[in-house]
Parts: sequence; structure tokens; C-alpha cells
Amino acid sequence: MKPTTNTTPVNCTDISEFIMLGFGRLHDLQFLLFLVFLVIYIMTIAGNLTIVFLVVSNQHLHTPMYFFLGNLSCMETFYSSTILPRMLSSLLTGDRAISVKGCVVQLYFFGFLVCTECYLLAVMSYDRYLAICQPLHYGALMNDKLCLKLAAGSWLSALLPISMIIIVMSSLHFCGPVDIDHFFCDFPAFIKLASGDTQLVQLLAFILSAIDTLPPFVLTLTSYFHIIATILRIPSTTGRKKAFSTCSSHLTVVTIFYGTLMSVYILPKSESWEGMHKIFSLFYTVLTPMVNPLIYSLRNKEVKENLKRVINKLLTFKKF
Repeated sequence: MKPTTNTTPVNCTDISEFIMLGFGRLHDLQFLLFLVFLVIYIMTIAGNLTIVFLVVSNQHLHTPMYFFLGNLSCMETFYSSTILPRMLSSLLTGDRAISVKGCVVQLYFFGFLVCTECYLLAVMSYDRYLAICQPLHYGALMNDKLCLKLAAGSWLSALLPISMIIIVMSSLHFCGPVDIDHFFCDFPAFIKLASGDTQLVQLLAFILSAIDTLPPFVLTLTSYFHIIATILRIPSTTGRKKAFSTCSSHLTVVTIFYGTLMSVYILPKSESWEGMHKIFSLFYTVLTPMVNPLIYSLRNKEVKENLKRVINKLLTFKKF
């Protein structure tokens, strides 16, 4: 099949849907996988909405740190809902078909929410930097107005780049094959199926993704470099533990998210590593949104105390 001058193959008839292979090779485990991912999805939604409810309803948590945590939990709810419902439907019914437009929509929201999480994690690390390294000026610097600007900027930062990528991708043609060897429409797996020359799209995606993810990553690393340096200068062991406890939950979340995300794109792109790509993708797309609320709940004293108050109120209300 020879390409024409506009890189569209001759006799190319665009396909209307793809087949998402997912975990289709594990034929005997489909229902078990469905139950496992259903439990994960329920825990993810329940955990993140609980965090949002606690932050919104409790006056003690109306601080910059918990305001950003509420934004992160809200984002994680949308994030997991972009991928898991489609995966659950496929595992339950065996229907692995997804329309080309549906795949593009999933890719759009996935890219938007991943970049948003990068910025939110950077904003949260900057907040901890000010609280630990500039404690006397923290109240004046991290005011309500700045908090709103930082949160809004995190949500809006990815809209233009991902929209530009999707607009350019709309000119691509898909004539076959139709199999996507993944459980969601990830960009590398999606673009591999395009007919004709995709170098321009891949270059644009690489540049815009780098612009949208490297700055928050560098900001996060820089913030924690200064935070750790400041904590190590605290003379008392008790003081160091207290300072570190205020950012340990966030540092854990950052490590899990960036560790697994980078593993997916640093691992060799060979067929023998395809299974590992899927496993690492599960970590940052499925498991991380579920684990984040648990980390903040179990490692954060204020969240635990306020959660206990809410539970006690509900138990008291049931008695009456």
C-alpha cells in the first residue's frame, strides 16, 4: 500500500472502531478481573469523594494544603472514571470494541487529567515548601486569592496543549489494523495504528507534553530539595519528625505517581516488555487514584480525626 503525496494511503477506507485487547488473553480470569477492578473503582470513588466531603464540610480543613488535596481527590475521581467504567464493561460483556471517536475522547480526557495531576502535585509541593521553608511568611504568601489562582491554573494548564494535539490528530486516517494492545487509549498504542506519516503528530505531542509536564516535575523536585535541606537543618529530632510529617503523605503520592509514570515511558518499547508496560500503566491509572486517599487518611492526623468525628456523628444519628 503506497502513500499518496498527502501521506494518506491509496484505497484507504477509514475504520470506525478499534478492538481494545486489554487483558483478553487471560480468558479464564475475565470475571475475576471484573470483580477486582470493580472493588478498586468503588474504593477509589468512595475514598476520593470522602476526602472532598471532609475538606468542604469541615472548617478545620479550610486551609491551603487541604484545599489542594480536595482538588487532587476531585481530579482522581474524574481520572479513574475516564478509564475504569469502559474496562469494567469490556471485562463483563466481552465486548472490546471502541469507536475511533470514543478512543480520541478517552485519550483527550486522560491526557488532560494526567497533566492536571502533574500541576496539582507541583502546587502542593510548593505549598509545603512555603509552610516549612518560609513559615513566618506562609500566611501572607499562600492567601485565598493565590490558592484559587494556583488551583485554576492547574486545571486550565493542560487544555490548550492537549486540544492542539487532538486537533492535529483529527487529520489522521485509520485503515487497519484495529487491535489496540492496551486496556485504554494510550497515545503510543493509538498512534501506532494510524496510516501514513505520523512524525509531525508525534513530534508535536512530544514537545507539548514536555512543556506541560517537565516544568511541574522540576518545580516538585526543587521544592522537595529545599524542604529536605531545611528539615535536615532542624536541630531537634522531634522537630525534624514534626516537619517531615506535614509533607510525608504528599511525598509518598509524588513518588508513586512519577515513579510508575516514568517507568512506562522509560522501559524499552519492545514486544517482550508489552506486559510490563500494562502492569506499570495499571499503577498510575488505576491503583494510584485508589491509594492516594488511603495514604492521606492513614498518614494524616487531621484527616483521621475529622473522619472519626463524621463517623461518630453518623453512628449517633442512627441511634436516634
